[in-house]
Amino acid sequence: MEKTLNIPKHIAIIMDGNGRWAKAKNRPRVFGHKAGADTLRKIVKYCGNIGVEYLTVYAFSTENWKRSQEEVSALMTLFKTYINSERKMLLENKVRFMVSGRKEGVSKNLLDAIEKLENETSKEYKMTLNIAFNYGGRAEIIDAIKKARELDEEITEENFSKFLYNDIPDPELIIRTSGEFRISNFLLWQLAYSEIYITDVYWPDFNEEELDKAIYSYNKRERRFGGRIDDK
Repeated sequence: MEKTLNIPKHIAIIMDGNGRWAKAKNRPRVFGHKAGADTLRKIVKYCGNIGVEYLTVYAFSTENWKRSQEEVSALMTLFKTYINSERKMLLENKVRFMVSGRKEGVSKNLLDAIEKLENETSKEYKMTLNIAFNYGGRAEIIDAIKKARELDEEITEENFSKFLYNDIPDPELIIRTSGEFRISNFLLWQLAYSEIYITDVYWPDFNEEELDKAIYSYNKRERRFGGRIDDK
């Protein structure tokens, strides 16, 4: 990675293609999800090394409950395993772990494991890993409005972010793997002015070089935030 590049402060990733990657190898979908977890470990480390401050990844959507019970159970188990296995790596690399999403439907054991790791990694960190789990962009907006009403606070564009699941900066760059051109109910409020990068690479095959390509593309963009820059 070139030192002269502008590294996005916050990168968000729709980690898509685990199932298709596994199918291409004649393996069950859960095999792809496990490979995807390995990829996430590499990308988290790399993001910390190049100066990314926030990394948000879409792990499990509110719509994913519609998948087969076998796959849902496997994903829940995998997330619990990830929390236990990555604790040391996160602490050693000073990565704060947090989860954005609803708690409904998630087992108490998993919720307890999430809370424990969030607390353990919140004391000293240089990067934040935000896992969108049991997450939906529309659900987050509705829940934010409910939270503001409970607090009897006025809602404005300027203060709305503080009512979201986690009040962190909006992502400058959103990456979607596997070649799909959809937002899929991800960060609907936060992505208003994000740059979007689509790659055909399935998530298990996404690596540091592929992330570099996304950042190079981001550096070629002219971010206008709705305004216009007149031609010289």
